[in-house]
Amino acid sequence: GRYRFARVYDGENWNPDLQAPLTQPGVNVTAGEYLLAVNGRELHATDEIYSFFEETAGKQVVLKVGPNADGSGSREVTVVPVDNEFNLRHLAWVEGNRRKVDEMTGGRVAYVQLPDTAVGGFTNFNRYFFAQVDKQAAIIDERFNHGGFLADYIVENLRRPVLNRVASREGKDMTLPAEEINGPKVMIINQFAGSGGDALPWFFRNLGLGPLVGMKTWGGLVGIGGYPQLIDGGFVMAPRIAIYNLTGQWEVENHGIAPDYEVEMDPKLVREGHDPQLEKAVEV
Repeated sequence: GRYRFARVYDGENWNPDLQAPLTQPGVNVTAGEYLLAVNGRELHATDEIYSFFEETAGKQVVLKVGPNADGSGSREVTVVPVDNEFNLRHLAWVEGNRRKVDEMTGGRVAYVQLPDTAVGGFTNFNRYFFAQVDKQAAIIDERFNHGGFLADYIVENLRRPVLNRVASREGKDMTLPAEEINGPKVMIINQFAGSGGDALPWFFRNLGLGPLVGMKTWGGLVGIGGYPQLIDGGFVMAPRIAIYNLTGQWEVENHGIAPDYEVEMDPKLVREGHDPQLEKAVEV
């Protein structure tokens, strides 16, 4: 037997953090093709495939690929393996969810996924939210959000009210502010979101932006960091800041944020290609 490519991740080859080795110019490996050899070494199903790629991250590797297991019609391509596939898998998940929401709602609802409340989360918000301000509603997905900062910037943009409308003799009327979605909003949360990922749905709920769907966040809103580096290059971390509400209560720490609609990721439904939490968010 031979190894076969079941799926090829596209990535964004202009982005250094999302390089997809198999879709680089001149490579263009497609799902269904066979991986026949690596750097001249024949590869069979009985071989441990990962051993063929040891210490190859960031280095040129020659692959022999082809449409047939017997090697007929094969070709050689040069790729540069990446040291971590997480970003490619995450992008594929995000884009898959965005397309699913688009299909389920006839293009009327925006989908924005926030992996954290630091650089990645703010970048994703700016990229996905403002590109979809022509939508009628928005789903903000903060599942697996591992925090960072307190994302007041995000909720402030989500709650921008309509101030006025502008009539133009040259075209359609406009609404100000222009960069907003003045419609229903829902946020998806889960038990793997915490820290800034606890604060974000807390702010979202307190501002009355919409319902929360999913599972309770993990409840860790004590911050660490800001300590100087040690002389040997190491670090010492300790709790440094803690967040409480306007009445002096530790509302989130050790509690988490509970959803308005509790929805578990049923393994059977997930195996069948469903995302129960995302589908519930579309429903509400």
